[in-house]
Amino acid sequence: MTPPTARVDASRTEAPTEMLAGGSDRASSARPERSLSPTEGRALLDRLQSTVGARVIGSEPVVRALMIALAVEGHVLLEGVPGIAKTLLARTYARALGLSFQRIQFTPDMLPSDIVGSLVLDPRDRSFAYRPGPIFAQVVLADEINRAPPKVQSALLEAMQERQVTIDRVSHPLPRPFLVIATENPIEQEGTYPLPEAELDRFLFRWIMSYPREEEERMIVRSQLDPAAETDLEPVLSAGEIDRLAPSLAAMHLDDSLPAYVTEIVRTTRKDPRIAAGASPRAAVHFMRAARASAFLAGRSYVIPDDVKELAFPTLNHRVRVRPEFRARRLVESAARGPYEGIRTLLTDCLGQVPAPR
Repeated sequence: MTPPTARVDASRTEAPTEMLAGGSDRASSARPERSLSPTEGRALLDRLQSTVGARVIGSEPVVRALMIALAVEGHVLLEGVPGIAKTLLARTYARALGLSFQRIQFTPDMLPSDIVGSLVLDPRDRSFAYRPGPIFAQVVLADEINRAPPKVQSALLEAMQERQVTIDRVSHPLPRPFLVIATENPIEQEGTYPLPEAELDRFLFRWIMSYPREEEERMIVRSQLDPAAETDLEPVLSAGEIDRLAPSLAAMHLDDSLPAYVTEIVRTTRKDPRIAAGASPRAAVHFMRAARASAFLAGRSYVIPDDVKELAFPTLNHRVRVRPEFRARRLVESAARGPYEGIRTLLTDCLGQVPAPR
């Protein structure tokens, strides 16, 4: 159940009551007896990309990013103009995994109770009972997250970091796995609030979604000429496979030079004269975890420098702030974090200053 004021689009069913005790609809599955092999991890990703890609054309790269986030218990911020299927992507991804899904449309008049729930008076015995909000789902789409006021952002931050919400000094664990997929429109800024630095730092990736390629757009137009009613999508991954995904990463071989490489890249962002605030130690931890998961989903039992280089931009682009004087000189233009290509140039320069391990 959700508060009547919450703006919610529930897919499948609402989060079951037992999730309030920290469980999930997968809690009854048997404890996995063995880890997945990298080959099995690659097969899981291929199945998921194929299934989601059949409904969301051109979604393979972002589905891979979402799978990495799921494996390391991270969250993803999708940034792109309206109409490029961000909502459809999140819903289809959750259904393909068999996870519960909730969509929350953020607006400036929202209250924290609209997402985390509230205490409601029970007229039968005149006691207060907790009514959970739409945050109690395994995949939560936070649509237009930058339209939420600061108090709502604060409540969401606790959910993202602690995997729990607190009501009247009582903590309620969220279901596991728990993934927030947030969206932002980079063009329209009327009625929006800047996301707090602490909240941005909790996102594993800020993934930039652009317009589809010409051939992909033609396929989209052809497929939507006579849209049929949306049908249920059978999960393509089992509960056991998802439960075994994160523990399987512990068996990955990680040479000592790789954490040192990631750390030096992050530290270099703090030394660049064009960057006022570089990436944090938390960013380095997220960076290394993501590179390890990327290697696993590529079918390898070891991490290589290319895994790190590939994820540098989506992992760090929202974690650096450009100095105003460089924005004014058009070395990096526009918003405080710079446009995408400006930030990409800065991060490429930082990568180039750090020798890759051999």
